[in-house]
Amino acid sequence: MNALDVVWKIALMAALTYLCRVLTTVLVRKKITNVRVLSFFEYLPYGVLSAMVFPMVFYSTGSLISALVGTAVAAILSFFRRGLLTVALSATAAVFLTELLLSAI
Repeated sequence: MNALDVVWKIALMAALTYLCRVLTTVLVRKKITNVRVLSFFEYLPYGVLSAMVFPMVFYSTGSLISALVGTAVAAILSFFRRGLLTVALSATAAVFLTELLLSAI
């Protein structure tokens, strides 16, 4: 993936999340009091970001196996509520070690 693709994807994510917030403000004149609707609009940007970024996780490494190992490590550490830096560094280390093991075979 080249730099122009990354810029376009970031711009698209920003536009989509901004559009969701603007449409809510423009279309709904009254204050939203429904907890479910508020929750939906609160988590929508995270959902859009995840849907656009997550598939690329599997193509960012040398092999699908190392990508799956890194994703599994990140998911397990996130489940146990570890910090972002810990999760990112551990997943990166897991991918690196898996790539080393795969290249040795």
